[in-house]
Formats: sequence, C-alpha cells, structure tokens
Amino acid sequence: MVAVAGAGAAATALTADRDAGPEPGAADSRGLPPATAPVTRGDLSDSSQKDGTLGHLGERKINAGGAGGTLTWVAPTGSVVERDGRLYEVDGEPVRLMYGDEPMYRTLKTGDKGKDVRQLEENLAALGFTGFDVDEEFTAKTAAAVKRWQKSHDMKQTGTVGPDRIAFAGSAVRVKDAGAGSAGGSGGGSGGGSGEGRLAPGDRITPGSPVLTVTGSERVVRFELPVAEADSAKAGTRVKVRLPDGTELPGKVSAVGKTASEGTDPQDRTPKIEITVSFDEPAGVKGVDQSPVTVELTGRTRQDVLSVPVNALLALPDGGFGVQVVEGGGTRDVRVELGMFGQGRVEVSGEGLREGMKVGVPKA
Repeated sequence: MVAVAGAGAAATALTADRDAGPEPGAADSRGLPPATAPVTRGDLSDSSQKDGTLGHLGERKINAGGAGGTLTWVAPTGSVVERDGRLYEVDGEPVRLMYGDEPMYRTLKTGDKGKDVRQLEENLAALGFTGFDVDEEFTAKTAAAVKRWQKSHDMKQTGTVGPDRIAFAGSAVRVKDAGAGSAGGSGGGSGGGSGEGRLAPGDRITPGSPVLTVTGSERVVRFELPVAEADSAKAGTRVKVRLPDGTELPGKVSAVGKTASEGTDPQDRTPKIEITVSFDEPAGVKGVDQSPVTVELTGRTRQDVLSVPVNALLALPDGGFGVQVVEGGGTRDVRVELGMFGQGRVEVSGEGLREGMKVGVPKA
C-alpha cells in the first residue's frame, strides 16, 4: 500500500540524526552518502492503493409465499434470474421474479388499488402484455393482461395473481444460496440430505420461510478505509481496480459507509468505514466472489514536476528542508521547497535543482 505523507510527518521523521548538517551549499565533510537517487521530472500522483474483495451488490432473502408445500425446483447457485424468470417451484408451480421495491404481500384482483398494483402493471407492460393504463388501479383490462401472461406460461387463467406466483426484487438477482435458515423438514426425495440451513428439492417449505438468498447481479468491490482518510474516497471518486488476473478496470466509488467500525483485521483496531466501488462495465468483470483485488484511488496529479524520494529529504538546521546533491566527487546541501507527496516521492523546487542530478538517500 502506498503511504501518502505530509510535510509535517516528513519533518518529524527526518529531524533525528540530521539536525547538525552543514549550511546549504557547503561541502559535506561527512563524505559521500551510502546511496544516491536521481532527481526526476514527470507527473506525480498522490494515489493510494487499498486491498479489497470482489463481490456482488446487496444481499437479501426471498421468502416463500402462498400456502407452502414441497420444493420441487430451485434456481442454482450462481445463476442470474431476470424479470419473469423462475426463482423456485413449489408443488411443480413456478414462482417468478418481477421488478419492484414493494413486496408481493397479497393476491391482486380487479378492484384492488395500491403501489403493488402499479408495480405489477409496469412489469406486465415491460413484458409486452399491454392494453391497460399503468396506474395504481387493478381494472378488468389489467386482469385481461394477467390472463395473457398466465397463458404464456401454461398457467390457469384466473386474472388474479399473488405471492404464490410472483416475488418482487429491485432488479435482476444472482442466487447466492438456497435457503437462509433451517429447512422445514424432508418430504422425501433428496431433501433429507440438504443439510441445516440449505434447501433442496424434496424439502417442505412454509409461508414466510427463506427459500433463496440473493444478491444484485452487478459486480462490485468493497474495501475498508480509515476514517481519517475518508475524504480520499467520496462518492464519485474515480478508481482503478486490479483483478486477480492482473486486469485493470476503471470504476468509481458508489457508496460510502455512514458508520465507522473497527474493521475486519484483528491486528488493526483503527476505526474504518466500508467503501463500495462500482465498475464502469460490470458485465465484463471476471472472478469468483471474495477474490482479493487492489483498488487504486487516483487522487490528484501534478504534471511535469521535479521530484525525489521522500527519504532523500534533509531537515536543515535553520528550518525547512533540503537535499544532498552529489556531484564532482563531493556533496552539497541544496534547500528545496516541498510540493505534493505521493507514490513514495515528493515534489521539490529550488535554485540550481535540475532533472538528472543525484541526491543522497539511505542505503537500501
């Protein structure tokens, strides 16, 4: 991880053992330094790198609706279910996904009104079953569209629809696991071997019991950031993510945690917040969940500046900083003004300082 230092921190670190150096420009009687590094010219960024993990957006449970029964099919782990796709089947009857934030809590029929009615009508229209006004009223025309939808799936054409046939989620979902609690018992088949907390065809399910744990289908990265560094990762901050195969993909900070915690590292109790990164093109992201990735926060960039390694700085006796220039078999101290710190280097300017000069640094 790249440490981004400040001038104050550098002064503290460099004052020790260097507070008796010669005046700027004077010959250094202590001899040549153990090593040198060049003064370079180029772009300098205060970007930093953080360790993160690859995952999916959000997590929620899909609970059984209707009267319950025997689970006869369930969407496989890792699969993505889109609008009108099958989530699971009870007694051979599919429960399908529709998009919306309101839960499917009742059987909708002619005369009903509410936000859930609008959600259903929006989905029917998106699927091509039109002929009604998209509003909050379930009319005879809505019922006719429901019958056409039911016919398309070889269902009994009742014109009514409830939680035994539809579950709502905000968008397409990715199946993380079948079940989220103990199975309701085995009804023969393979249910007896599904294990505690997992469901399989043959298990009995009851109304309201968890059937699937799902996430959003979008790939995201999460990492922790010390509270003191929160300003470096505000919503919208541009980042680069390096995946396990070495691929680098652009993205941005999409969410910043509102509550600080001690984080997941037992050796580091520094208060941290969770940062979520979204990819510019999430469909192109490859890798399994919880894969380690590296997030580079781009930060600021200073273009065409002179810089030296941070450990080349000298704390001068009369205050300020300098570098030990090595040339002609000798050394001299040159006072410098400091600019931005980043990537282990610091921007410097000073009279007579130029690209290619050698400056003293501690031995590697």
